[in-house]
Amino acid sequence: MNTTLILIRHGETEWNREGRIQGHRDSALTVEGIAQAEACAKRLAVEAFDALYASDLGRVQHTATILNAPLGLPIQSRAALRERCFGIGEGLTYAEMDSRHPEVFSRIRALDPDFAIEGGETRRQFHTRVRAELEDIAATHRGQRVLVVTHGGVLGAVYRWLNDLPIASAHTVEIPNVAYNRVQAGEGKWQLEVWADTTHLPFTSTEPG
Repeated sequence: MNTTLILIRHGETEWNREGRIQGHRDSALTVEGIAQAEACAKRLAVEAFDALYASDLGRVQHTATILNAPLGLPIQSRAALRERCFGIGEGLTYAEMDSRHPEVFSRIRALDPDFAIEGGETRRQFHTRVRAELEDIAATHRGQRVLVVTHGGVLGAVYRWLNDLPIASAHTVEIPNVAYNRVQAGEGKWQLEVWADTTHLPFTSTEPG
């Protein structure tokens, strides 16, 4: 029996707009980010959901609260749904990271799956965390529809997993803020049905984080 997972990235934040690495640090939603979430809430209002899970970080909690307005579900917060931790890189732009920590930045760009920025997670650790959490949610809600509000990096990990791409793949993944993504999670087989659907949005944003 399949679990239907609707995966939504948070709305645009101030740091998204500035190109800053967010990770486990936080930044407020922009006016546009709030509008994105409100538009998505209207779309989700016509669907039935049995549960709502969300990252415990502020930008996702704000987005989830807006999305939940027409649904009225308990928001189940999960630290395991957080963005990848980027340690000393959090709060910096990529240009600042390149200037202050050039060796670290180059290794990020090389996509080494087992390299961690000081104080951060490796790609492998991050992908393992994300997969374990989503598999647990799917197993808990077999035969149900679940809304999951999370981060761009988490969705990128899901895309690579379900498309059999390497963790360290340089493949570019389209992950707009508050786009609609649908996954069917079955025992032993997961299928990506809808990806990066922004038809409900008047505009889109694809900044990282």
